[in-house]
Amino acid sequence: MLAYTHPACLEHDTGPEHPERAARLRAVLDALRRAYPDLAWLEAPAARRGDLLRVHAAALVDEVLVPVPAGLRRLDPDTVVGPGSGRAALHAAGAGIAAVDAVMSGDDETAFCAVRPPGHHATGDAVMGFCLFNNVAVAAAHARDRHGLERIAIVDFDVHHGNGTQAIFQRDPAVAYFSSHQSGLFPHTGSVHERGMGNVHNVLLPPGSGGFRFRNTWLDTLLPGLDAFRPQLVLVSAGFDAHLADPLADLMLDADDFAWITAELRTIARRHGAGRVVSLLEGGYNLDALAECTVAHVGALRD
Repeated sequence: MLAYTHPACLEHDTGPEHPERAARLRAVLDALRRAYPDLAWLEAPAARRGDLLRVHAAALVDEVLVPVPAGLRRLDPDTVVGPGSGRAALHAAGAGIAAVDAVMSGDDETAFCAVRPPGHHATGDAVMGFCLFNNVAVAAAHARDRHGLERIAIVDFDVHHGNGTQAIFQRDPAVAYFSSHQSGLFPHTGSVHERGMGNVHNVLLPPGSGGFRFRNTWLDTLLPGLDAFRPQLVLVSAGFDAHLADPLADLMLDADDFAWITAELRTIARRHGAGRVVSLLEGGYNLDALAECTVAHVGALRD
């Protein structure tokens, strides 16, 4: 297994009270290095402009990369950038590209991208919900265009719906999107009736669902659909804010639930896609829970 990160991702400053802060990534990196001292760490390259333009309008790319000489600049009510944010966003998006290239070349079956800012709320033309570039969408478009893949699955178990990812690919038959997320939360999208061209699969879970309902929902609905899609590559929007300790949601999962879903995804990836899974960090805002869940997730990717 390979792991990607870059020091620039720690330089994205969102202000002292913002939940999406550099301490999140430090907690993830420290926990993974303690748990898996043999993990192969690689430096994430910066995404190129052409990589970003596959999924984002030029105006959005320019907005994110406008220099911020000092202080902070608010792009929307939740999304803040500082002097280091543009560089961080480039390396966060570039990590997924490098990880896709690595698993496609056979360097390893699985990869985890420990990066920030997260990405799955960013649409083709708008930053949103802490997200600047849509990292998993950039990776999927690269896999489609550079590697010629015809069946790419994006699995999103973040507690919030990945509205940006869905919007980018809902008319693209090469990419299927599978998401479970808590009802009643930002961004208030992700209804079961949102189907794209049949390639969008959403399930809403009520607050307090817990691991039993989460697992049965995936077993009964989402995993069979994923298996039927026969993905050549599985990309994961790995958000851990569905954990019971997370301050922004109430889905009440624990680390074992994330290890379980990861193992299920690996089984399907082995069946159809030579075991290829690339995972990118999304949400998770309790530092201890985030660290614990990431260790469990990466442990399942290594098995």
